[in-house]
Amino acid sequence: MVLATAQQFAYAVEAAGSIRELGDLLDAIGREMGFRYFALTHHVDIACAPQPAIRIHNYPGEWEAFFDAEGLGRSDPVHRACHMTSLGFAWTALPRLVMLTRRDDEILAHSRRVGLADGFTVPAHIPGELAGSCSFATARGQPLRMEWLPLAQFIGTAAFEGARRLSGIRGAEQDRPRLSDRQRDCIYWAARGKSDWEISQILGIGHDTAIQYMKEARGRYGVGNRTQLAIHALYDGALTFTDALGR
Repeated sequence: MVLATAQQFAYAVEAAGSIRELGDLLDAIGREMGFRYFALTHHVDIACAPQPAIRIHNYPGEWEAFFDAEGLGRSDPVHRACHMTSLGFAWTALPRLVMLTRRDDEILAHSRRVGLADGFTVPAHIPGELAGSCSFATARGQPLRMEWLPLAQFIGTAAFEGARRLSGIRGAEQDRPRLSDRQRDCIYWAARGKSDWEISQILGIGHDTAIQYMKEARGRYGVGNRTQLAIHALYDGALTFTDALGR
């Protein structure tokens, strides 16, 4: 039954023609899993986000007003916990994921006062994009139904990908610079601290050739130094942090 529900939701998300329609789907599937509320959002101050940002939710209006007035887009404890895991987590796990401050305790207490009793959040980590998440929350008196959390994990991930498509963010990937294999090889070793000469020896190419590959790669990203080049490659997914750290 769960598998069938997940498949049906995935098909419905792909067929959705608007963010509002996606929100209706999340509301319906959330209620089926025992949740009263949902929130799919990037972790930014929506009013002044530096790039297109997503936020769709049916949280209480009182919570939205408090959240925006306090500028909690980046500092909300649930959002901070998303940086510590790629798996969905129940809000009761927050003390295990992040060090909660007195202010965090006040924020969580306020969320409960306005009706968000308990919840489950699915992090969204896309290289080169704003961090985000999809959360589901229960109302007062509603228990967190643990048997539905694996489905909630899938639903949150599929919904976030659908939101990226509907907002035009996913299509923007096609505009990213494309590196050749040799350019990526050079950036890989540069990120690990190797000089152009050392890179040429490792790859078995001429010193001037290594310099040229690095110059071309910087040109594709429009940056002027090796550090900026490595950062852009990391955010684009051309490199991983494991590559850069040599682990």
